[in-house]
Amino acid sequence: MFSPTATLILKPGRDSSVKRFHPWVFSGAIQKTEGTPADGDWVCVQGAQGEVLGYGHYQKNTITVRLLSFGPLHPGATLYGSKIARAWSQRIACGLLQQDNNAFRLVHGEGDGLSGLIIDYYHGVAVIQAHSAGMHADREAIALALQEVLAGRLQAVFYKNQPQGQAKPMQAYLMGMSAVPHQIQEHGHLFWVDWEEGQKTGFFLDQRENRRRVAAYSRGRTVLNTFCYTGGFSVYALKAGAEQVHSVDASAKAIELTQRNLQLNAFDPAVHTCVVMDTFDYLKDKTHSYDLIILDPPAFAKHKDSKHQAMKGYQRLNAEAMKAIAPGGILFTFSCSQVVDRQLFYDTVVSAAIQAGREIKVLEHLGQPADHPVSIYHREGEYLKGLVLYVA
Repeated sequence: MFSPTATLILKPGRDSSVKRFHPWVFSGAIQKTEGTPADGDWVCVQGAQGEVLGYGHYQKNTITVRLLSFGPLHPGATLYGSKIARAWSQRIACGLLQQDNNAFRLVHGEGDGLSGLIIDYYHGVAVIQAHSAGMHADREAIALALQEVLAGRLQAVFYKNQPQGQAKPMQAYLMGMSAVPHQIQEHGHLFWVDWEEGQKTGFFLDQRENRRRVAAYSRGRTVLNTFCYTGGFSVYALKAGAEQVHSVDASAKAIELTQRNLQLNAFDPAVHTCVVMDTFDYLKDKTHSYDLIILDPPAFAKHKDSKHQAMKGYQRLNAEAMKAIAPGGILFTFSCSQVVDRQLFYDTVVSAAIQAGREIKVLEHLGQPADHPVSIYHREGEYLKGLVLYVA
């Protein structure tokens, strides 16, 4: 499985990033290919002088190779097991597996040295997503490694992939089965997770610590949670003593899941309203209506080509929220677009503040949690950024 089918030789001077452990080899850096690799094959990458730089997955794309092993040593059969074991140990060391918390991201792609692979752990169930042809091809080996590393902590392994150009995801249980929706705990809050029908792997674990920050500001406030999906921020706000919470999402299925999670946490429907509506439409003409607003939209920009239009969307969204928030209100605003860096996001929020005509103060800068680590050699892995703003 780990035997390379081809060798890719880089152009002179194009090996510096690989020597700094950056896991991506771009098509423009390749001088020649010895062999005929297919998408998903393992390949060897060499420098212009013939030195072996590493091994990884091939795909005919802008990112041609995703390196999983650096240096001349050939990766052995224990590669996935050793990297998953290291990732598990890091999560345990960070205190992510507790009596009141049993869900977290186990493998975060490049941050855990496994470019193209996502594994989320939901109270005994591992959900795999492959973001490359190579990880798709190696899915059975990954499932076996999970069983070896997690042993008695694993009930099922579910594989969920969205092949490019296909409307429906490719999904299957690679080990066991588990009824969905499946109940998890996050800092003592209860949630249903549906990895078969839900977005991504079924739940957005990356906002776990930011949900706690929302809770810290929620007591006695009227809260609006936009793009609510599973209602995570809503549950945290209510449990922290919010006076009233409104949850808005354009998806009826998302609102249904939010309502189920509210019931699971024993909240009275009288202190909560769920609305199926586009957030932009909902915010229109609302003035000084809420004490706390959460903006957690989907990625407006998934590619560099769409970045300009995305920034217009972020600006408009934040400006509308700033108009809708009461004096002395708190605004949580996020971007999960990888192509939008922190400075660009900050500048866009400043532009929205000018447009809204409100006095704004930055209270906190937010990001992704410890189970979504960023390799210091791969800054592209930092995708989630957020601001906590005080609106005078």
